Amino acid sequence: MRKILFLLLTMIGATNIYAGDYAYLTFETTDGEKVSVSAWSQTLTISGNTLSIGGHSFTLSNLSKMYFSASDETTGIRTLSADDWNNITDIYDMKGNKLSKNQMQKGICIVKTSQGTFKITAK
Repeated sequence: MRKILFLLLTMIGATNIYAGDYAYLTFETTDGEKVSVSAWSQTLTISGNTLSIGGHSFTLSNLSKMYFSASDETTGIRTLSADDWNNITDIYDMKGNKLSKNQMQKGICIVKTSQGTFKITAK
């Protein structure tokens, strides 16, 4: 754990020198989700196994990459929690066809829950 923290802080310090032309810091998780946050005036904190920045929190073991980027690379794809999964009201494929949970196939779906609308990858 300490090695990961040291490597992460070293990477941030080393890339900070070259970050002048990049507006975003992008985090990629092990499931392929990307979240970009503004690279300016952000506070990055690590508490236990959680990295927090700009209102986003990541479990360190679920991060596969972190890098500076010129554009927002947020995919909007997220993992649904068990509560979200139980509160699904509607499911749509990328063509806009309404589906049931049993009709979901591999690929990207739009899911409406009581908490909002999300883009997910069905596996």
